[in-house]
Amino acid sequence: MRLRSLAAWSILLGGCAPALREPPTMAELAGETRHAADEVDRLLAKARQLYEELSLESVRQASNAWLEAAAADSSRVQGLHGSARANVWLAGHEPVAVDRGAAALTAVQSAQLCGERAPGSPVCDYWLALALGVQARERRSTAHDALPRMVELLERVVAERPELEQAGPHRVLALVLVRAPGWPAGPGDPDLGLEHAREAAAREPGYPPNQLCLAEALAAVGDREASRRALERGAELARKWLDSGDRRAGEWLEEVEAARSRGWAK
Repeated sequence: MRLRSLAAWSILLGGCAPALREPPTMAELAGETRHAADEVDRLLAKARQLYEELSLESVRQASNAWLEAAAADSSRVQGLHGSARANVWLAGHEPVAVDRGAAALTAVQSAQLCGERAPGSPVCDYWLALALGVQARERRSTAHDALPRMVELLERVVAERPELEQAGPHRVLALVLVRAPGWPAGPGDPDLGLEHAREAAAREPGYPPNQLCLAEALAAVGDREASRRALERGAELARKWLDSGDRRAGEWLEEVEAARSRGWAK
């Protein structure tokens, strides 16, 4: 999961808004359900297939299908964290700012409802952290409140489900700690971020984003040579994933080029 620069969110001392508000009801978020509970598995399978296409239209449709599944059975949370996933992606890809903001809000609300249905669920907590991140990027006044909440959520998931999303809790927490301002303005801590980046890469060394995260964390503490090696390893892995047909790999390679342009490997 890509998490764009927290430097762009930069705690923005000029304004502060709450990152979380009371979420809407399920009916308000998804509309009136047209499906029975025994259709949920079909809807979830449809949503997963649509999401894997990773086009704007297919991910929008996946979001709708996941919300329909969530509305059809109030005992299950797969549709809600699926909706959060889809809308986190949309918040990074919609071409119009207002649509990115709307997707970020839907991601947050979906993850909140997920947590209400399954209190303490690591999956719900993980996607709420990601959703708060994209919301902070799109609505910067929420960043000051969002960053410590993200750290708290991710630390909890690290303790309970560190393997989630290819070591995603360690990876995302590393990026937050590396990119966020340090005390007293924010929770940033590059050294601790590097520890989490190393853990993500150790748990899932073949997953390209873990190597890219490690490269960024190494650069943040001044180890340019090790950063260069991790970046090149990430690029090599991303090319292999691209050759295998993974639609995410093109964006990972774009991140490699962006990192090179910022001087990580120099």
